[in-house]
Amino acid sequence: MEADMGQIIQFVSKSERERLRLIQEARAIYDSIFPPTDAAGEQSSATNGRQSDRGNLA
Repeated sequence: MEADMGQIIQFVSKSERERLRLIQEARAIYDSIFPPTDAAGEQSSATNGRQSDRGNLA
């Protein structure tokens, strides 16, 4: 596979990768305890809320 010279590669630190892994694991545990509802309207609004909060997690 040949590298595209115009491609930008973003550096992600080890601590940031670990933080994202822990968040993902916590969400999986939460979803196993409180399964998401099957109602399409409620599920899509919950998903949108989660995605908008991703940048604000400390």
